Amino acid sequence: MDYKDILNILAPCGLNCQKCCFNSNGDIRRFSVSLQNLLNSFDRYARRFSNFLPVFYQYPSFKELLSYFARADCKGCRKGTCKYPNCGVFKCYKQKGVSFCFQCDEFPCDRTNLDPDLKRRWLQMNKRMKRIGVEAYFEETKDLPRYK
Repeated sequence: MDYKDILNILAPCGLNCQKCCFNSNGDIRRFSVSLQNLLNSFDRYARRFSNFLPVFYQYPSFKELLSYFARADCKGCRKGTCKYPNCGVFKCYKQKGVSFCFQCDEFPCDRTNLDPDLKRRWLQMNKRMKRIGVEAYFEETKDLPRYK
């Protein structure tokens, strides 16, 4: 895959937008819609099953979350709006005129506004892209889960 195509998939922070639970073209949305279709009118069965399998009492909550995933509407950080509250990367990469944070002469910085875990991942992803290149990084990570 070439650099231009990768820019449509990887966010400026390095995360794969297509693997995000908010992405309208991602697997999570697609599989959620498919699961909704497969479950169809499962509500009455869940109520019946809850008589001998208590976990099915939680089906309404599961169904609500599944519905949320199925309604994902983000086109990706480069095409829409970042769903991470107060993301500093989203604002900064445009101002700096870079595609990824590691390309900025101020990388690494403290303007990400990411929580400690996500900031650690951001730093790892960008250092890796800087070392091996964006295309190689994408190939290396494209089949890995986003949520680790």
